Amino acid sequence: MTLPVHHRPGRLLERPFPSLGWGEPIAAELDDLFERMNRFLESAGGVAPSVRAWSPLADLHETEDAYVVEAELPGMKREDIDVEVSDRELCITGEYKDREHEGVLRRSTRRTGHFEYRALLPADLKAEEITATLADGVLTVTVPKTQAAKQHHIEITQA
Repeated sequence: MTLPVHHRPGRLLERPFPSLGWGEPIAAELDDLFERMNRFLESAGGVAPSVRAWSPLADLHETEDAYVVEAELPGMKREDIDVEVSDRELCITGEYKDREHEGVLRRSTRRTGHFEYRALLPADLKAEEITATLADGVLTVTVPKTQAAKQHHIEITQA
């Protein structure tokens, strides 16, 4: 697995430093270091890279009426995504298929393979009313709260 390296052309990471013995840009050295670290961690964990699931970027926030999960899944089709709730756990799974490329692929930072996002929610949810929508590469799952879970202001009266 390759970790993404975000940099701008002409920046410090892309400059060679011959005085330090680095003929290649620093970004190439860091890419190699991350790749070796990933191979070491995968071998130490005993899990093959193709079996390990990764988690998409997601936000979980709470509104007055619901819990809302927004997961970034660019390029995914809704039929390739599975959303399930069991007890209190929300699970979003799917798989990014590796695309065929023309020519020689020199570098790739896109994740492919099986992904999985899990969130443990409070017990106060209405599982039968959960909705999920996919728009502009963002999956939005809305989990309504039960009436008892909603916050109510209690007026204090004088005795």
